[in-house]
Amino acid sequence: MDTVIDTTDRTFVEVAEIWVPEGDRLVWGGGAYGGLGGFEVASARESFGKGEGLPGNAWAEARPVVLKEFDGSYFKRTEAARAAGLTAAVAIPVFAGATLKAVLVVLCADDAERVGAIEVWAEGDGVLTLEDGYYGAASHFEWVSQHTQFPRGQGLVGGVWSAEAPILMRDLGSAYRFMRADSAGKAGLTNGLGLPIPVPGGRTYVLTLLSARSTPLARRFEIWDARTAKVGAKKEARLVDGICSREGPLWDPDNAGRERAVRIWQGPVGHALGSGLPVVESGSAAGGYAMMVALPIHAHGELSHVVAWYC
Repeated sequence: MDTVIDTTDRTFVEVAEIWVPEGDRLVWGGGAYGGLGGFEVASARESFGKGEGLPGNAWAEARPVVLKEFDGSYFKRTEAARAAGLTAAVAIPVFAGATLKAVLVVLCADDAERVGAIEVWAEGDGVLTLEDGYYGAASHFEWVSQHTQFPRGQGLVGGVWSAEAPILMRDLGSAYRFMRADSAGKAGLTNGLGLPIPVPGGRTYVLTLLSARSTPLARRFEIWDARTAKVGAKKEARLVDGICSREGPLWDPDNAGRERAVRIWQGPVGHALGSGLPVVESGSAAGGYAMMVALPIHAHGELSHVVAWYC
């Protein structure tokens, strides 16, 4: 029997797109735009120099960048975004050492019902504090986050810092390890994915994607481990954690060492593994989801992980 995936509910993220270096500019590398064809057309003919527009700023500043409103900002596609109902965006640079591989941009729409969080945490004075984030209608959770800091090893954010690896956390409202559990529960936040964002210069950045039941940021999260210490000389990655709103847990700890594997160039995750670039797919190429994103993480001289989320 074919699996039918309900993608009719409103999600937190509307668009995901990829920008890749070509000479001294970033050019459009594709994306998933849903029904926002006008914004897709405007994007496909755009390009960005270093420091220009949102992707160019993420490149120049070598860090994730959050832009919570477009009017009056350096965002170059403001009119097209307004016509599409898009109001905020986060740009995530993908570096391999000092080399920029790509910039992934996710764009959101704002209304009184959309709840979720995309957060950027930065290290300073031995702790991680919130550099910026987009929360939709979760204003109280945003306030709590602005007044929270994480030592190494504490909470989802500090855990990612300590492990230097992605971490998936479930049931945020009741998770004893999630330091903002009470406010997360009140906001309706459910699952959280935290991932390191390696950048030149050595400063620590952690990105968190927090999903709510009512307007899910993603319906499925996966963490694939591609480290040599995990897979040896094989050109593959193994599914070491994951959760799906339909299938439940995607990883069985009793099968550690015998996890599901994907080879390079096998499906979207394998293409991210083989190319070292983010992959964005939609429809049948995304397994029937409206959108899927596979984001590679380059650390310590190798492609260490691929994190994937499906909307």
